[in-house]
Amino acid sequence: MTVGALRERDGAPVDRASAAILDALPHPVILVRADGLIEDANTAAQSFFQASINVLRRHPLEYFVPFGSPLLSLIEQVLARGAPVNEYRVDLGTPRNGGERIVDIYVSPVSDGVESVVVVFQERTIADKIDRQLTHRGAARTVTGLAAMLAHEIKNPLSGIRGAAQLLETSVGDSDRTLTRLICDEADRIVKLVDRMEVFSDERPIEREPVNIHVVLDHCRRIANSGFARSIPILDEYDPSLPPVYANRDQLVQVFLNLIKNAAEAIGDAPDGEIMLTTAFRPGVRLSVGGNSAKVSLPLEFCVRDNGPGVPSDMLSHLFDPFVTTKANGTGLGLALVAKIIGDHGGVIECESQPRRTVFRILLPAYPGPPSSAKAM
Repeated sequence: MTVGALRERDGAPVDRASAAILDALPHPVILVRADGLIEDANTAAQSFFQASINVLRRHPLEYFVPFGSPLLSLIEQVLARGAPVNEYRVDLGTPRNGGERIVDIYVSPVSDGVESVVVVFQERTIADKIDRQLTHRGAARTVTGLAAMLAHEIKNPLSGIRGAAQLLETSVGDSDRTLTRLICDEADRIVKLVDRMEVFSDERPIEREPVNIHVVLDHCRRIANSGFARSIPILDEYDPSLPPVYANRDQLVQVFLNLIKNAAEAIGDAPDGEIMLTTAFRPGVRLSVGGNSAKVSLPLEFCVRDNGPGVPSDMLSHLFDPFVTTKANGTGLGLALVAKIIGDHGGVIECESQPRRTVFRILLPAYPGPPSSAKAM
């Protein structure tokens, strides 16, 4: 029986409309007696504690919350003072209710003289996820605007600085020529950084065609084996029956070179380090992407896996944000650009990481085939 059903408290029937309103609330609400027993709970509270109203009534509140939880002292405080209190970011997670459950708590005495309190929970885990999504979108808009500004305000003056340094180079001695060469090199480096950022503001449609992903991956592996991953084995597990991916070949090369390079740098000089490239067909994968409410089929799965030390857990949720990097000399634009390219293709990229197993997983649409055309009359 739920709080939405007709129940009695101290012989008085609970109003059906009031009970229905409580059940309609998205936030967990419980009624706790002075002896710590749970007297009532709405549907959201039963879901939160993963227990029915009958189970909740059989145990005191301390049975469902962590040992020594501040919620218990808050209830005692409200009963003693007769005034409501708030507490923010309290962890009520236990193995019984599924782990971490960060909540904001509001505790208020019942106004009709009953020795009970009403406790309302607002889950911060959900709110924090929404905040992160909004932050990521704001970061993307910020880097787009910043790229456009840098292209105009920095590249032009840098051209003048570099030209002046080149003129000075012809009239100075050998000892000073090193300095003019340094000016030119640093100006070129800044221009390259601005060029990389400028890609974020490129909204032109992508030129796409059917691409054999195995040809792309083998091309990237040859480049890696002849350069930055010369001493690291790069293995593969390909599905040979995979259909073509509908994509821009050059951009896919850029994506996988970046991911393989990151994997190689994570492995470093580890003697048993290896990189694995995998492809698979996942016909059941349908996701909402690119602001489209309709679910799109993304059956092609491509993974780059390494056995390096892994990504720090505190960085995992921000890994594809601009300027976030684990490298001492990194710019933090590589993975942000990878995420943009995959997003522009209508796909998604995700990362799963633990020590000795980091997987970057890309899901993309298959080539739909040439558009059907009417036969000539």
